[in-house]
Amino acid sequence: MTTPQLPDLRPLLLRTFEVADSLVLSISPADLDRPTPCSEYDVRGLLDHLAMVAHRVRVVLEGRPFTDAAVTGAETLPELQADWSTGLAELREAAPSFDLSRTVTAPFGTVPAVRALGMYCGEVTVHSWDLARALDRTDLLDPTLAEPLVESARRGIPREREGIPFGPVVDVAADAPAYDRLVGWYGRSPEWSAQTGS
Repeated sequence: MTTPQLPDLRPLLLRTFEVADSLVLSISPADLDRPTPCSEYDVRGLLDHLAMVAHRVRVVLEGRPFTDAAVTGAETLPELQADWSTGLAELREAAPSFDLSRTVTAPFGTVPAVRALGMYCGEVTVHSWDLARALDRTDLLDPTLAEPLVESARRGIPREREGIPFGPVVDVAADAPAYDRLVGWYGRSPEWSAQTGS
């Protein structure tokens, strides 16, 4: 009897971070106070959160407590971008050695490493869309990233949102672009505009 081959989502994960990186590096100081579709964060807060996520993915996939990675509270753009770049560089270096057969503990529960990778792919892709909409830089997104994440998001995140940190599902057409279907399931309106903040 053969052991099923685990899907290796590390290339997808790193590609999601590359897209996020292109957006992070496009931010100017004047952008930091802009609203984003993620109502919890403006651009400054979202950048700090993304830097923490870059650190957290590595910590979690190495089998360590996710609390070892926390937001820095950095305020200036150079500090925020430096923290992001450090986290991304450390993640790229560590990714080849991740043990995909282990069980890890993330903020969303104790799960197989491959599921944690999938969840983080979704989180970073949606937050990249948040940044792209806030900055009016959707040209930097990669639609091929969103498509494979739509169904995994539907399987992994229930429509009923009680007790989980997502807004109500925004239903979109089945033939809508992949990013629209993905962010709608995460509770964002695909029509969100930085001009109106909604």
